[in-house]
Amino acid sequence: MSDAELKIEGMGRRGEGVARLDDRTVFVPGTLPDEIVTAVGDGDRLALVAIERASPDRVAPFCSYYGRCGGCQLQHWREEPYRAWKASLISEQLKARGLPSEISGIIDAHGAGRRRASLHVRKKDGVVTAGFMEARTHTLLDIASCPILTPEMARVFDIGRAIGAKLSDCDVAVTSTLTGLDVSVRAERKFAQAEHAKLASFVRDLSLARLTVNSEVIATAVPPRLEIGKASVALPPGGFLQATALGEETLAQLVIEALGKSKSVADLFCGIGPFAFRIAERARVEAYDNDRAAVAALSAAAKVTSGLKPITAEARDLFREPLVPNEMKELDAVVFDPPRAGAEMQAKQLARSKVKTVVAVSCDAATFARDAEILVAGGYALRKVTAVDQFKWSSHVEIVAQFTR
Repeated sequence: MSDAELKIEGMGRRGEGVARLDDRTVFVPGTLPDEIVTAVGDGDRLALVAIERASPDRVAPFCSYYGRCGGCQLQHWREEPYRAWKASLISEQLKARGLPSEISGIIDAHGAGRRRASLHVRKKDGVVTAGFMEARTHTLLDIASCPILTPEMARVFDIGRAIGAKLSDCDVAVTSTLTGLDVSVRAERKFAQAEHAKLASFVRDLSLARLTVNSEVIATAVPPRLEIGKASVALPPGGFLQATALGEETLAQLVIEALGKSKSVADLFCGIGPFAFRIAERARVEAYDNDRAAVAALSAAAKVTSGLKPITAEARDLFREPLVPNEMKELDAVVFDPPRAGAEMQAKQLARSKVKTVVAVSCDAATFARDAEILVAGGYALRKVTAVDQFKWSSHVEIVAQFTR
C-alpha cells in the first residue's frame, strides 16, 4: 500500500490514533487527535511515516527507547488530555451499558516507579540481549535502562543478561522488595538437581534476595518481604503485587473510604492481603483467593501482626465456587479485585445477596462495566467510580467503584 495522508479523529482504547481511510477505520500508533499524518500499511493498524501537522498537545518523550519499545504508548501526549482520555476508557464502557458514567477523578499513582518487571532474555552467537519486545513485533529490544522503574530496579537488565549468559533463552521476572530483588526465571530447558549449586551462585554474584527457576526455589539469601499496613508479609515465589507501591496504597485507601463503617468484610481475590491487612485495622476480614501460596502468606502474617481485627483466609477458586448469598448473610461489605477477566459469576451471586456495600476493584474497563451491570440489575446503585493511573503512559487503567443497596 502507498503512503496515505490522514487526519487523526480520536484516540482508540489501545492508545492509538483513529482515522478513516477508504471508508474503514484504521489505527496509527504514536499519533494524537487532530493531527495530520502520513501513514502506510495494509491492515487496520498502520505505521506512522511522518507528522505533517502536529497537535499542540504533543510533547517530547523522555525515554530514548520510546517508539521502539512496546512498553509505553503515550509519552508523547500532554498530561491533561491524556488523563481525560484515560477516564473516558471507563466512562464509555459504563455508558454503553446504560450505567452512570461520571468518573470522580483520576489519581496519578506512578509514584517512585514500577517495582516489578518481566524481561525477555535471548542468547545468539554468544551475544546476550535482555529487554522488552519492540512494539507489535516479536523482536527483542536490548535495553540498558528504563526510566519508569524504581531506582532499586535499575540493574534488572544487567541481571537478565548475566543469567542469560549461562542459561541461554529465558524470561526473567524481577520484583523489588524490602529485603532485595526477588528473581523468577522461566527457562526453556530443565535443570537437574546436580545443577542447582551452580544456579545458586547467581544469588551471591548478583546480590539477589531469592532465585526461582522454573517454579523451583533455587536459593534464598534473605526471604523477600513487603510491608502492608501493619503487617510484614513474605512474598511467595512468583507472587502477585500491584505494579507500584503508591498504586497499592492508593487503591487500598479508596477501598477503605468506600467501605465506610463496615465491620465485617469479605476480601475476594485477596492475594497476599494488600486490602485485607489495611481493612483489618477497623473491621473483621474474611479473605479468599485461589492462590494457595498467597493465602498461606497472608495467614502467616496475620497470626503475628498485632493491632488488627480477626482475619481468616481460605484458598478457594472464586471463578468456579463463588461465595453464595447464604455465606454472605453476616457480612456488611464485600470487596472484589479479580484478574482482567473480571468476576462475572461472583457478581451474579452478590446481586442475589443482601450485602449492603460492594467495592469493585478492576484493571479492565470492559469486564468492570459488565460486572457493574450485573450488580445494578440486582438492586445495587453505582455511587462512585475513581480511576487510578499506576500504569502510566500506557492504555491500562485501574478502577475502584462503590455500590450500595
